[in-house]
Amino acid sequence: MVDVQVQVGQLVPDFRLPADGGEEIVLSQYRGRKVIIYFYPRDMTPACTKQACDFRDQSEVLMEQGAVVLGVSGDSVKSHDKFKAKHGLSFPLLADEDHQVSRLFGVWQLKKMYGREYEGIVRSTFLIDEAGRLLQEWRGVRVAGHVDKVLEALQEHTSSK
Repeated sequence: MVDVQVQVGQLVPDFRLPADGGEEIVLSQYRGRKVIIYFYPRDMTPACTKQACDFRDQSEVLMEQGAVVLGVSGDSVKSHDKFKAKHGLSFPLLADEDHQVSRLFGVWQLKKMYGREYEGIVRSTFLIDEAGRLLQEWRGVRVAGHVDKVLEALQEHTSSK
């Protein structure tokens, strides 16, 4: 399979993934709202926990801006259920166990750590508009201050309408 990577300005292809709680999420169900999709490597790891909690802590402000947050990793629904419950997360966590959606966004990549190569998710965030077009992307994200940058971009895109 050839990996297709969504580009800024393009319509994001619809996808369907299982989510925590046994629900299934279809991207198109959020048409009419902005969608923040953030990809993260693993549940329960320090940086991923900090990022999830940062989104949780700003969820009210993000909702006021008309946005919904979706977290995506290759972890199972069962793992997401535990992660969400432990940290009181207020948004869906999607299980991309076959990495198809991660490939669609170009975030499933070869990584290197301590001299070892492996495939994994490169921490990245995407802002999608109400019509389903990719507005902005952040790749290779550093967690500290990231949610603030997403909120600023969301406010810019909301006020420019």
